This record gives sequence, structure tokens and C-alpha cells, in this order.
Amino acid sequence: MNKIIRVLVVDDSAFVRKVVKEMLSRSPFIEVVGAARDGNEALEMVERLNPDVVTLDLIMPGLDGVGFLKEQMERRPLPVVIASIASESGERALEALDAGAVDFVQKPTALSTEKVFEIADDLIEKVKTAGEISINQVRVRPSPEAAPSVPVSSIRAERVDAVVMGISTGGPPALKSLIPQLPKTFPVPMAMVLHMPEGFTKLYAGQLDRISHLRVKEAEEGDEFIPGTVLLARAGRHLKFKRETDGRVLAHLDARPFDTPHRPSVNVLFESAADIFHDRVLGVVMTGMGSDGKEGAAWIKSQGGLIITEAEETCVVYGMPRSVVEANLSDRVAPLYDMAGTIIDMI
Repeated sequence: MNKIIRVLVVDDSAFVRKVVKEMLSRSPFIEVVGAARDGNEALEMVERLNPDVVTLDLIMPGLDGVGFLKEQMERRPLPVVIASIASESGERALEALDAGAVDFVQKPTALSTEKVFEIADDLIEKVKTAGEISINQVRVRPSPEAAPSVPVSSIRAERVDAVVMGISTGGPPALKSLIPQLPKTFPVPMAMVLHMPEGFTKLYAGQLDRISHLRVKEAEEGDEFIPGTVLLARAGRHLKFKRETDGRVLAHLDARPFDTPHRPSVNVLFESAADIFHDRVLGVVMTGMGSDGKEGAAWIKSQGGLIITEAEETCVVYGMPRSVVEANLSDRVAPLYDMAGTIIDMI
């Protein structure tokens, strides 16, 4: 990366503004061009300074983070990374993602210098990724409630007994587009890993459940993995499967392995599914930075399973799918708007 990313920091706390600026200044590829105390000041500074990326607190006096996002996206879309506390702003964070934010980091509840600096590497990486995102990819997508289900009267699963999916940056709005298109007759169970900070996955699963034909829930220990249900891995725990003596497949939450960049990990989910369902697994790798899912996709393929990757044209970040495609592991490539139909065709 040779481009210098110009960043505007928005937070009502002078201490946090100072620390976030210090964190971002650790990277030679990031220049903090300004700091705003609230949404109204941020709108003025975006117009005057023309930053490449905004880091945004959500809970602020006056015009809050969501209000800023909605107004700014109407004026001129640009990449926004949320930096907020999950326990105080969970619903607002999900609303911010719907309004066009591309990613978020969770600020620690104890705002000591040591605690805040713990998120430095994550924040820098996400700001750098946001700085490379096309403006077209941060425009607000159509309301997920308007997404029609795929017109299938009955589906018979001939090749697949389980669908497992991995997704990261750009994932929340993408899944709100995809999952509601799957009909209630979808014949196999589905499990997903979405990289999110702890405290968000249960809220997000509830939102997705309300707009979908299938039941969507945050995975709990012992959940039965059955058709009609989509399990979303809980932030902070890997999602695995175990088969009981009576043949039922149940969800198992595990902190191990400890050495993965993400917990939950797409690789762990994919490998566990392949160990249980062998050649009757369909893995789906969608928008996200990094390469989580590549090793898992290789394991699914080694067992005889199938892999779909999201097309670059609809990815907010073409990282995870690219890593799978470049490893020659992808059987089909599909844009987001055709992903539901492709999944049904593959099963």
C-alpha cells in the first residue's frame, strides 16, 4: 500500500479522540486530518477536509453517529468504521451498518490508556481496509425486507446435507439481502460465521430472524442442526458439530483452538462440518478481508464437498473469496444478488 489514508476521528470524548489519533498515527499509511466532537461538527469537517475514512462513535450529544451516517450517505458516501462500546450501543451499531458503515471495532468499557490501545492493531487494519473500498460499495443497499424469496415450490437436497458460510467486512447487510431470499422449504441446515465483536451476534441473529423465512438464532451449546434453522456462531466461541449415537447433529461451542486470528473462525466451522458430513457439505465464502475460510475450504474439497465464492463485483472487500479462488478451491462464483439461487442450484 502506497496511498496515505486521510482519516477524520469523531468522538465526543476528548480523551478518546486523542488516543485514537495516537493509535492511527502508528501507521505510516494513515494521516489523521481532523477530529470532531459530534455529528454536526463531523458533517462540516467532512465537507471541508474531504477525508478518505471516518472513525465514528455512536453515542454523542446532538447529532449522534447514526444520524451523521444517514445524513453523510445522502450527501456523499464514504467508508465509515464504527468505534463504540457494544453494551451501550448494540442496536445502534447494527442500525449504523444498515445505514452504510463498513465495519466496526469495540471500544473497551474501561477507557484507560492501556485498554484503549488494545484495539490499536484491529482499528488500523480496518481503517486501512476501508480506505481501499470503492465508493460504490458503501452506498446503502435496498431494504432487505423488499428482497423476494427464491421462487421454489419444493427443493430436494440431492448432493448436500449442510451449508456452512463464512463472511466478514460487509457481511451484515449482505446477509440481510441473502438469507431472506431462502424459502421456508430450504431442505438442509445452515450455519454461519460472521466476524463480529462480542455482544453483537445475538442481536444481529434476532434482526435477521425477523426478516427471514427460516429461523435464525445465535448458536447455543446443544442446538440441533436441522433444516429450517440457520445457526450464527456466537462471537468469542468457535462453532463446531458433534454427532450423537442416535444420529442427531448438535452444535458445540468451543474456545479451542486458541491460535486462530478470529474466534469464531470460518476455518474451524468448515473443517468440523466436513468431518461430520464428509462429501455432502457446501461451503460459501463471502465478502471480507483476510483469508479465513481458505484452509476450511480446502478441507471441504478434500472430502469431496463443494465451494461457492462471492463475485468480486459485489464484495465490499474481496479478500476471503479471493484467497479461495486463487487457491483453485471455488466450484462456482456468484454475485450477491444471485447467491441464493446458486446455493439452491448447488444443493
